[in-house]
Amino acid sequence: MKHVAVIGAGSWGTALSVVLAENCASVTLWARREELCRAISETKKNPDYLPGVVLPENVLLTSDLEEAVRQKEGVALVIPSHFVRATTRMLAPYLTKDTYLVSCAKGLEAETMQRMSAVLTEEAPHARAAVLSGPNHAEEVSRRIPSATVVSAHDRQTAEAVQDMFMTRFFRVYTNPDIIGVELGGALKNVIALGAGISDGLGFGDNTKAALMTRGLTEIARLGIKMGAEPLTFAGLSGIGDLVVTCTSKHSRNRNLGMALGEGRKLNDILAGMQMVAEGVRTAQVAQALSKDYGVEMPITDETCNVLFNDKDPRAAVVDLMRRGPKHETEEIVLNNRNDW
Repeated sequence: MKHVAVIGAGSWGTALSVVLAENCASVTLWARREELCRAISETKKNPDYLPGVVLPENVLLTSDLEEAVRQKEGVALVIPSHFVRATTRMLAPYLTKDTYLVSCAKGLEAETMQRMSAVLTEEAPHARAAVLSGPNHAEEVSRRIPSATVVSAHDRQTAEAVQDMFMTRFFRVYTNPDIIGVELGGALKNVIALGAGISDGLGFGDNTKAALMTRGLTEIARLGIKMGAEPLTFAGLSGIGDLVVTCTSKHSRNRNLGMALGEGRKLNDILAGMQMVAEGVRTAQVAQALSKDYGVEMPITDETCNVLFNDKDPRAAVVDLMRRGPKHETEEIVLNNRNDW
């Protein structure tokens, strides 16, 4: 692809513009705020969200949404999940049946409990929707530290076109036909990362975090399979890969928010001091609602919601998790050998 757009000039949008600049003649980076757009355009830096990174010369800035996406072959939506529907609706008139529209948000829509690909399909049914998800921190990808990710779509040609769009010598892209699993893995791991951060904030050790991550992955897979995902997806980059990096990295917004909760701070105070969005807060409520709808047990998610929204003491939440009745660790998971492509 020669000309593409990135919608959203936060840390991840800025990092992906660096990636796309390796392959594309021009990358138009859209920033909502005119002053941010002007500052990045003049300095080729985005110190508010990604300090120390210099943007390539073929990354161009605009605050005009139509200018950003008109006549572009690919458009990457790199905005918080709760803005995806409204933004897609605004840009839809400028997309064509040949436009690749890629969601890079890791969340679920609170009002409808839909995945981002479903939102894209509803608001821009004529475009070719895809999703990108994996263990990728903007701070590392933007500095060309070797990383890997996954692209999924409803058809193989779209997935492979988007794969070619993003693949570089430092950013390896795999395809996976299981769009449900790829999206759920990326969204739900943020909830478990909040729990991992709470554990760190309470001063617990590696044993606690390892148990929480492992059982958290079980929760993710349990719900995902009920919703139609393939079990093996959760053993891949958009599953365990993303879970590991989000639960352990200093760059993780969700882990850092959880740490603050574990240290005794209140959610509203933490959110007021954050410049960027921690998707896990909104996703936790959606995940809990989905677990009830699908009849899936998700105790870590439930206790995380209790800490977030019911003012439950984090230590009491851990005690209640530990006191649950005895269980078998393994569960029967039947592969349904689907081949969506």
